[in-house]
Amino acid sequence: MSKATTASFSYDDGARAVELARESVESFVVNGQREQPGSMRDAFYERTGAFVRLESTRGRGSLRGCAGGYESDERVGHVIVDAAIEAASEDSCGSEITPSELDNLTVSLCYVNNVVLTDDPVADIEIGRHGAAIDTGAESGWLYPTVPLEHGWSAEEYLARVCRKAGLAPNAYEREDVMVTLFDGQVFRERKPHGSIQELGSP
Repeated sequence: MSKATTASFSYDDGARAVELARESVESFVVNGQREQPGSMRDAFYERTGAFVRLESTRGRGSLRGCAGGYESDERVGHVIVDAAIEAASEDSCGSEITPSELDNLTVSLCYVNNVVLTDDPVADIEIGRHGAAIDTGAESGWLYPTVPLEHGWSAEEYLARVCRKAGLAPNAYEREDVMVTLFDGQVFRERKPHGSIQELGSP
């Protein structure tokens, strides 16, 4: 198992990152424009990955978009903007976010601290802390760190779901030719649309 460690986000960094993600979604949806991070916080200059997740609060709620990557050579402030735009586009969940949805969306962000390449994912994964990615070179897929908590999945079920998302058999994570990567990140999210920001694991 190997790790690459980066800096961490303070609560204020995480709260601003969620605000930047929301601003980026709204700028893209309303004006078709890419938000510029502007004068960035020091932590936003780190070169690491990030993910943005958009959920609807209408009805029973649903995932409306999720995008990003666990590694990047770009500054994370720009990664957040790009992930937010992709999450809001039709490329994410099949239909673009519309202006009427914006007041019913909650925004969540995962800032990647560590990337772990593992030979024993069942033993190494920590549910609620790690996101997981599967890659064969031809097929790939990943799931956000909070997903197994929301569904009550075990480590095995979580990995099986990531494999299915990649178009592979549920137990493909056991194959030697399949690369399993765990990304360890801090998750910050709106408690409600436009609401206060919570760091996962904090009250």
